[in-house]
Amino acid sequence: MNARKTWLNLVALALSAAFLFPVYWMFATSFKSDSQVLTRDPVFFFTPTFEHYSTATGVNLFWTYVRNSLVVTVGAVLLALAVALCAAFALARMRFRGRRGMLLAVMMAQMAPWEILIIVVYLNARDLSMLNSIGTLVLVYFVMALPFSIWTLRGFIAAVPKELEESAMIDGCNRGQAFFRVIFPLLGPGLMATSLFGFILAWNEYAMVLVLNKAPDAATLPLWITQFQTNFGNDWGATMAASSMFTVPVLLVFLVLQRRVTGGLAAGAVKG
Repeated sequence: MNARKTWLNLVALALSAAFLFPVYWMFATSFKSDSQVLTRDPVFFFTPTFEHYSTATGVNLFWTYVRNSLVVTVGAVLLALAVALCAAFALARMRFRGRRGMLLAVMMAQMAPWEILIIVVYLNARDLSMLNSIGTLVLVYFVMALPFSIWTLRGFIAAVPKELEESAMIDGCNRGQAFFRVIFPLLGPGLMATSLFGFILAWNEYAMVLVLNKAPDAATLPLWITQFQTNFGNDWGATMAASSMFTVPVLLVFLVLQRRVTGGLAAGAVKG
């Protein structure tokens, strides 16, 4: 048994190393000099330099990209949470005609690849004069995050015993007060998992912003990463520096909240 556990641990370590090595190489490359980046033989030991980070942050409108990404991400997450919370409560607690059909529609929307809708979204945004707008990105990312948010929060709400809500209503609370005083405080892990999913989706999404927001002052950080090209090819050092800066916020938040996020995803997937 111990030998089997040892082998499983070794396999897990090997798989972890295989998955983490590209991340390590991205961060390591961002601190190398140009000659070390472009050398044929890999360089593992070097003196760190921050010249690539200076190049990455020195591009025109860098802070505009940062602001746009923050506004789009936070706006989409908050909007998705507000709407999904209401829809999830209705699906988990109420019985009405068409409920099963709505659940099926939510599941199908969650499974569908959003890339197939890029042309339709672009044509509608063009006809409504909504291209190169931060508000358009907020609405698009909100719609993309909504099915997963509804499905996850529905599982959490369904996991809360109905007796708690009924007891609060017997004590004089109406349905809304019972929800906010009894159910809502218990939804912390679910809200956290849902908000982090929306954050990662809106923070990383590239295709929609590439099609909808080509104007530099309406772009977000994913487009900023693609700018480091010279007459001689890609500036890989600056690209790796930009990618590292872009990745750090998501990694830090996810590592800090990993347990609650994992629990939230599992509970939202199987409860109800």
